[in-house]
Amino acid sequence: MVAVTTATYNCTDPQQRAEGLAHAQRAIAQKQCIVMPTDTVYGIAADAFSAQAVATLLAAKGRGRSMPPPVLIPRLQTMDGLATDVPAAGRALAEKFWPGPLTLIFHAQPSLTWDLGETKGTVALRIPDDELAQALLTITGPLAVSSANRTGHAAAQTAAEAREQLAESVEVYLEEGFRPADGDEAGPAGLPSTIIDCTGEHLRIVRQGALSLEAIREVAPDVLGLGEEPPAVDAPAAEPPHDAPAGEAPAEDAPAGETPAKTPGTGEQADLPPA
Repeated sequence: MVAVTTATYNCTDPQQRAEGLAHAQRAIAQKQCIVMPTDTVYGIAADAFSAQAVATLLAAKGRGRSMPPPVLIPRLQTMDGLATDVPAAGRALAEKFWPGPLTLIFHAQPSLTWDLGETKGTVALRIPDDELAQALLTITGPLAVSSANRTGHAAAQTAAEAREQLAESVEVYLEEGFRPADGDEAGPAGLPSTIIDCTGEHLRIVRQGALSLEAIREVAPDVLGLGEEPPAVDAPAAEPPHDAPAGEAPAEDAPAGETPAKTPGTGEQADLPPA
């Protein structure tokens, strides 16, 4: 990993905020990583369309390609440029909860020339409900973002905490105080976003986070909770052979009162994006 010159900006100061955003934009363009606040925890970010930048991000975290980062986007309309076959329920969830702590996994547009890792043709998207994050995304475009910590360690809730773990692997640290902003240092660690896989026959939660299942089901009632399977569909009753005596079940049928084994649900749980 190549060491870079690292700078931290106090973004509560208007001048440092402007300088920090400009430096972060340059760093992203040069395929370097930056640390930014989101509405959940701090994230390490890189150009989503640069395989080199994404590889640098994964190396900084000590993470392999089997755990690709989600992509933060600046506006809802960007979703259709990056995802395809978006189900109606998935779109309704995006319209209701973006910006906010909800990540949605869709099939990626096949024409995109990017390499986020072993995504199996999917992309995880989110719009953060954070003014500074949105200001950065507006000038950089979509960013691959993962929680700002080394793999196996707690997610950083300040840029200073992120720097303790990531050090010179990151060029720019944008500090804007504790995240989530409505929490406090004495409270529990910030929850990451809730992740819903929208690529199968049934929408399903693959990580429960800050957005509750109850709130999600108010918009999409059929979303499966973490570990839930869809209800089994009863198979049609088999017709008895014509030569069987009336009222007598064929010998191969299950004994009376014994329920045949249910067919397990067919939806596969997608690999979990890391943040």
